[in-house]
Amino acid sequence: MPQSFPSVSPEPGVTRQVMSDHPDLMVVSFRFETGAVGSLHSHPQIQATYVLKGRFRVTVDGKDREVSAGDSLVVPSNVVHGCQCLEAGELIDTFTPRRDEFL
Repeated sequence: MPQSFPSVSPEPGVTRQVMSDHPDLMVVSFRFETGAVGSLHSHPQIQATYVLKGRFRVTVDGKDREVSAGDSLVVPSNVVHGCQCLEAGELIDTFTPRRDEFL
């Protein structure tokens, strides 16, 4: 039976929910209200992000890029990154290895 993970709000206007996890890989949904910010941060995991819906300005290693539904990007290990939601939406992030602090 699949494990169910709770939704949490790590920042105002943002909801995070782990969808599945394994020590080597984690899939996480981030839902954003318009104007919400995913603060600049870094972590040792490699992150791949898929924009399920909405529009975002993402910053990766000091460079800004606008992404929308259907776009994807990879954030290398330990690179500073974050985003601002321009139009309410959802990001599906995968991390390898998993981010244990999300469990």
